[in-house]
Amino acid sequence: MIITTTHSVEDRRITAYLGIVCGNAVMGTNIFSDMLAKVRDIVGGRSGAYENALREAKDAALADLAAQAQALGADAVIGLSLNFETIGGDGKTMLIASANGTAVKLG
Repeated sequence: MIITTTHSVEDRRITAYLGIVCGNAVMGTNIFSDMLAKVRDIVGGRSGAYENALREAKDAALADLAAQAQALGADAVIGLSLNFETIGGDGKTMLIASANGTAVKLG
């Protein structure tokens, strides 16, 4: 499965547009990750715990997107857009990753 942010696949012709597909992942963090992130906010630096959670959420959203595209019989997803959000507070932060694109058949 080809997944690309571009609106075409080089040297391939799009023969059919199968529709918009999306994948979403909501990942919880724990209170220790939140506390470490608050310390990093004060002293600076990167938060490995949040980076790993974002990576896991992105991978899960892309896997969900690919599964939806395959179910439609797609060869590729073009125009990929990735979005990230957080919700929560008081030690209950949730990370949300959303992947959207257009499933297509290639010739």
